[in-house]
Amino acid sequence: MSFIHFFDLLGTFAFAISGALLGVKKRMDIYGLFVLALAVAMGGGTIRDVMLGSTPPLVLKDPRYLLVVVFAVLLVAYFNSGVRRRGEYLTVADAIGLGIFTFIGASKGLSAGLDWYGILLIAVLTSTGGGMIKDLLAGEIPLVLRKEVYASASLVGGVVFLGLNAMGVHSGLNAFGTSLVVIGIRLFTLRASLNLPRARL
Repeated sequence: MSFIHFFDLLGTFAFAISGALLGVKKRMDIYGLFVLALAVAMGGGTIRDVMLGSTPPLVLKDPRYLLVVVFAVLLVAYFNSGVRRRGEYLTVADAIGLGIFTFIGASKGLSAGLDWYGILLIAVLTSTGGGMIKDLLAGEIPLVLRKEVYASASLVGGVVFLGLNAMGVHSGLNAFGTSLVVIGIRLFTLRASLNLPRARL
């Protein structure tokens, strides 16, 4: 298994945890937890693969992705009664998934030969597409459409990826650098209550 493949599975696990935790918050049954976990963990990557012409999507060719999602759901379901700070865990898991999938999306875009703007678009789509599907299924306004710093954190991460890649930084270091920047921005802006400006009505 390559490093990027392992990193992708790690991001899948983090996003699946966030989806399952949202299902718990919405008082869904085990199937509802699985649907939300599957949507957020695989939605963005599936859309990306289809757009890049990589079909069938990787998640349909490698059973480890589904197994990771199932494991995450069972983990949340089993330890749910002992988790008292679900909101914090959900936020952290979602931020980790956002950071990792930003790198994965940018890396896939680079491998597909896209120009810089295409790489940025694929990076943001990969990291936010699944979350949008998850939020809609849960009856919430998607995070990317709210005032919070979410998609813009992924966009900054995409720029960091391009910068590190241009400097010839090893993909492993690029993965950690890009992901940490996105995770840091997301968590810091939440803690500091920093939001994007809204249009005046």
